Amino acid sequence: MLRIRLDNLSKKFIKEWIIRGCTCEFESGQTYAVTGPNGSGKSTLAQIICGYTTPTSGEIDFTLNDKKIEIDQVYKQLTFASPYMELIEEFTLKEMVNFHFKFKTPVDGVSATDIPGLINLEKSANKQIKNFSSGMKQRLKLGLAFFSDCQLMIFDEPTTNLDEKGASWYTDQIQQLAKDRIIIICSNQKREYDFCTNVLNVMDWK
Repeated sequence: MLRIRLDNLSKKFIKEWIIRGCTCEFESGQTYAVTGPNGSGKSTLAQIICGYTTPTSGEIDFTLNDKKIEIDQVYKQLTFASPYMELIEEFTLKEMVNFHFKFKTPVDGVSATDIPGLINLEKSANKQIKNFSSGMKQRLKLGLAFFSDCQLMIFDEPTTNLDEKGASWYTDQIQQLAKDRIIIICSNQKREYDFCTNVLNVMDWK
């Protein structure tokens, strides 16, 4: 079981506290929504948990089966998708998938060659990502996260740039992933997280 504990975590940019005094836990088999207005700190919290930015103060601890995970090894346990996440745009879809799975293991029953079909982009497998629409890029980001065998999955505003068909695909996939994982959805759109059993509001940490 994976467990994440945030203890009195705070983040300050210049003179403004974005998050202050955040204490909470996340554990396997649970789904979490992190809500709040635009600019309230949802993305910042996601990036702290992912290790993309460091807190100003406080601690974050990861344990797997009650054994501490060193911070430089946490990336092996997590996957992340957001509209602002960069892709290597010179790669084709197929090349991007193969590159991703040099660092991650696909979920059971899925191989890298299956991904274009699973994200409904098989006809674009050999197209460069720079020629993708914003919706196609978001499908790819989500697909790389969905089909990676990771204990922690974090999604920030996951249906941004998706049409209704894409949003329905997201909803179908995300609900199949929850068992034995930690899923964190950072969003202020209820349709993106209405399946979550735990709802946290970043405004409580101001």
